Amino acid sequence: MAPLLFRGLPNSCWKLKTTLERSGKEGMPFKDYYRRISVMKPEIETFTGSQWLIPQYHEIEELLNKGDSFSLALTSGPRPAYEYMAYLRHHGFSSPLLDWTRSPYVAAYFAFSKPTLAGSVSIYVLFEGSFKLRSSEKPNIYRYGPHIKTHRRHYLQQSEYTTCLVHDDKNEWRVANHEEASVYFNPDREETWDFTVKKFNIPSSERLKVLRLLDEYNLNAFSLFQTEEALLDTIAVRELELREESL
Repeated sequence: MAPLLFRGLPNSCWKLKTTLERSGKEGMPFKDYYRRISVMKPEIETFTGSQWLIPQYHEIEELLNKGDSFSLALTSGPRPAYEYMAYLRHHGFSSPLLDWTRSPYVAAYFAFSKPTLAGSVSIYVLFEGSFKLRSSEKPNIYRYGPHIKTHRRHYLQQSEYTTCLVHDDKNEWRVANHEEASVYFNPDREETWDFTVKKFNIPSSERLKVLRLLDEYNLNAFSLFQTEEALLDTIAVRELELREESL
């Protein structure tokens, strides 16, 4: 049984959307996204000194035209350009990867880390059951494993990623919404892939109580990001919020 995955959001009205969807690119063909990240790779490698070995665009095009082969590659590997795409996601580039954590405590931190006007925050839980035959005509969630070489935050935050894609009637693989895929969960049907999503709403008034408890276990901005900005963020929360409440 694969571990549960968790995702914390600071507003319970927000949906499960990737940064690519939030940028207005919902339904974007996967091949178009891959072509764009392939074209910009030399520039990124020049300035970072890092290198990624990824399939050529024409190889991905050929794989996409073999629908079952592409689905199998996403399910059991090798997942095309996974390390490179995870790196881009961690540095803010719009991505079809949705980031999760294996820790409910990390998810709670991201849900409560900043003050919010929303009445409640939410924590999503992704459950994966046993493998069954997928239906390529409907949106499917693909889970990518944790063991890759990428940004150190990936390990600090116990990250994993999923993507949701649909193979449409024009033989095109497109980015789809995770919540659209989750409605197809049906344990009584043979073709079901057992992914389902649960959502838990928590009053935002619990924020300081949660942050104090997490900080006692050294789970804060600095432990999760390990930058100077994160250190100051952690100190500010301790001195201006948590300490003030305890006076």
